[in-house]
Amino acid sequence: MLSLVVILVLSYLVGSIPGSVWVGKWLYGLDIREHGSGNAGATNAFRVLGWKAGILATVVDLGKGLFAAGVIATIRLDGLPSGLEFWQIETFVRLLAGFAAIIGHMFPIWAGFKGGKGVNTAAGVLFALSPVTMLIVIGVFAVVLFTSRYVSLASLLATVAFPATVAIRKYVFHVDSLDGSLLIISIVMMLAIVYAHRANIKRLVNGTESRIRTFRPARGMRGRGEL
Repeated sequence: MLSLVVILVLSYLVGSIPGSVWVGKWLYGLDIREHGSGNAGATNAFRVLGWKAGILATVVDLGKGLFAAGVIATIRLDGLPSGLEFWQIETFVRLLAGFAAIIGHMFPIWAGFKGGKGVNTAAGVLFALSPVTMLIVIGVFAVVLFTSRYVSLASLLATVAFPATVAIRKYVFHVDSLDGSLLIISIVMMLAIVYAHRANIKRLVNGTESRIRTFRPARGMRGRGEL
């Protein structure tokens, strides 16, 4: 069990790296949590600081999930837990590591436990585990984003699309490489991310959620002198 504890702690600490916050402070001298939507995620970095900072923050957030599920989860200090023979234990541990990274992103110890909503970090985790499924999910995200211009709606539907796609691929098309744990943990991830978007959902229902006005590279509020 020591291995699992170490994996989860390290994954949480890596997930806690507040990419958007550090990019804002180190490169622009401001805390993005005090501007825009007040969220510490990449979307707010795009909105406040522009496309360069947004891309950098996105890469960091995706990288946290990839590193946790793809690298940290391979640590072997002692035996992994038994009694889970109905699941592929390595896939299950990688998912737990990824979930710990997502929790770290949402509640980062390095940034006063005030983090982002976990979409990009979850995407990194799931890319490490099922890249084919993630390509389908990216397609869902892109279609919803370009048709609705709501980043939050695209993120929510993409989050729901992952476990749905896993279920279809596994139980309809019988893709044996997809373990049952991937479906269960991705549903838990989905619920956590939907909960983190509860304010966005309320604004979507009320028709007050912000839309993307243009898909040209964003200059950000700072670039337009609005801060």
